[in-house]
Amino acid sequence: MPALPNLILIGPMGAGKSTIGRLLAAELSREFLDSDHEIQARCGADIPWIFDVEGEAGFRDRETQMIRELARLENVVIATGGGAVLREENRRVLRDCGTVVYLYTTVEQQLRRTAKDRNRPLLQRDDREQVLREMFVKRDPLYRATADIIVRTDRRGPRAVVNEIVRRVQRLIDPLQCKA
Repeated sequence: MPALPNLILIGPMGAGKSTIGRLLAAELSREFLDSDHEIQARCGADIPWIFDVEGEAGFRDRETQMIRELARLENVVIATGGGAVLREENRRVLRDCGTVVYLYTTVEQQLRRTAKDRNRPLLQRDDREQVLREMFVKRDPLYRATADIIVRTDRRGPRAVVNEIVRRVQRLIDPLQCKA
């Protein structure tokens, strides 16, 4: 069977990209890279600070540069930030560097998973649910257009999601070797 390609996880905040990405990388004996964490490590500052100082546009420029860098790597699992798909260049680069998996979740699940998280600048408002719903309407079509595979994550354990991703990616690579 051919080797699995790079796996790139996209989806909204709270979908489980980092948690599932770490487990998936361990399962496949690969390095895991989170584009947001890589940006923070390079800048020596957290994302809210970058948003405060450079604005969202400045952060998105850094994100695009990081995606370009990560795309050059091989045998990795990459988790992107929720807004990475907003730029066409990012969507193209992600599609070109591996198999893209959209971790789909509901707004209700996002609200539960991000309830106490203060590291998400776009949610530091009173109308968090409305913000998430607006982002969903705008971003869901972009996630779908970018993804090779869509996997639902709400009400499922991370291990079950990882197993489904591995099974479905193997089916993409060699459908005759994989049983349903």
